[in-house]
Amino acid sequence: MTATDTDVTRPDRSRPPLTAPLADRAFASALRAAMVANESLLCVGLDPDLSRFPTHLRGLPPADAIVHFNAAIIEATSDLVCAYKPNLGFYLAHGLDGIRALVATRELVPGGIPVILDAKVQDIGHTAEAYARGYLDGWDFAAVTAGGFLGEDSLAPFLDRAERGVFVLCKTSNPGGGEFQNLVVGRDDETTTELYLLMAERTLAWAQRHPASVGMVVGATYPGALAAVRARCPGLPILLPGVGAQAGDLTAAVQAGAEAGPDANLLVSASRSVIYAHDGVDFADHARAVAAALRNEINEARVPAT
Repeated sequence: MTATDTDVTRPDRSRPPLTAPLADRAFASALRAAMVANESLLCVGLDPDLSRFPTHLRGLPPADAIVHFNAAIIEATSDLVCAYKPNLGFYLAHGLDGIRALVATRELVPGGIPVILDAKVQDIGHTAEAYARGYLDGWDFAAVTAGGFLGEDSLAPFLDRAERGVFVLCKTSNPGGGEFQNLVVGRDDETTTELYLLMAERTLAWAQRHPASVGMVVGATYPGALAAVRARCPGLPILLPGVGAQAGDLTAAVQAGAEAGPDANLLVSASRSVIYAHDGVDFADHARAVAAALRNEINEARVPAT
């Protein structure tokens, strides 16, 4: 028999909304405190590429080189950022030594600054629970990035950890993302919208039903889409990749994605443009200078409080 829409099992959305304000949840509160303390919406990505390391670090074993490099970047920028975001792939490339370097990197970050693991995790059932135990409980990351295409139940192990954060992929910064994300799809009420906007709407519903701090990943390369997502999801944090090396329009993106006042709910992520600003022995000083300039540029573009 050919499956039809009437054959599809709809997800159970009977869980009542939570009463806790989104902004008062643990990860959201920690993120806001870091934003205020450092006057910053800047999230620096810690994505180690040994081929771009300074020459004096390349002779070290990979794990040692990564930890030395990340330690210098963190020391130079920790008063300029609201979060750090290591990308899991850059560490897995070095096997067990890379994982040790990843965990050591998280431990190097000062306690008041959240660390988001960019893992783009998505799976179901016991496997999703195992990922949540590993990334959030075992490795002690404050938040993860995750795919929502498998539905609410696949994210429940992350969404139900009240102390943590989850950033759901919504509109990515890569050119090919629109191949699926821009498709027009049907809602339950028989209206239609683009898939990325439906994902944003679902993410807001998940945030209202689960205790974790829930946000979205939306690329700076599409400020119009970013504005549309923000309009549908007030109060949710948005992790914004695509500035710097990917050449997203910073001012347009900040004005499209940031909310007015201290709770801007926007993390502007930059990796290569900051950490590889220079390849000499003073690489960390150059990273600091770029991070400071970027933080200031972001603040100048912010929507003022009304």
